[in-house]
Amino acid sequence: MERPRATRENLGFLLAKASQRWNELLQEAFAREGFPEVRASYGSVLLPLFEEDGLRMGEVARRARLSKQTMTTMVRLAERDGLVERRQDERDRRATRVHLTERGRRFNPVAERVLRELDQSAETALGERGASATVRALAQLAELDTGSTASRAAS
Repeated sequence: MERPRATRENLGFLLAKASQRWNELLQEAFAREGFPEVRASYGSVLLPLFEEDGLRMGEVARRARLSKQTMTTMVRLAERDGLVERRQDERDRRATRVHLTERGRRFNPVAERVLRELDQSAETALGERGASATVRALAQLAELDTGSTASRAAS
């Protein structure tokens, strides 16, 4: 007999709850560090810009794995909170580039420190091998394609 899937032990439910808790911890730490306006969701905008500032809006969206429409909303919110600014692309006036503001650049080392501390907490809870395995598993789940998974299972 197959176990029920719609329970609090469901993988998707647990992933959502773990993500929710992680985001709560991020928010608390950012506020303690003097950046209460930074939402965990801003990571989709900020992390690509920490890697390479001045990206086109579409490239930020691609790197964050979000639609351009969703990214436009996220950038607008981060801009409202003084972390980024949009500028017209000098080479292509139709395109928009996203740049970190001075406050956004000051937030980068705070984000690095907070994320390092959370990673260390996770490693303490899971052990080094468990944390590494979790990172690998989450990366695989981020690439999950149910169509190909279903066809592999049928083979």
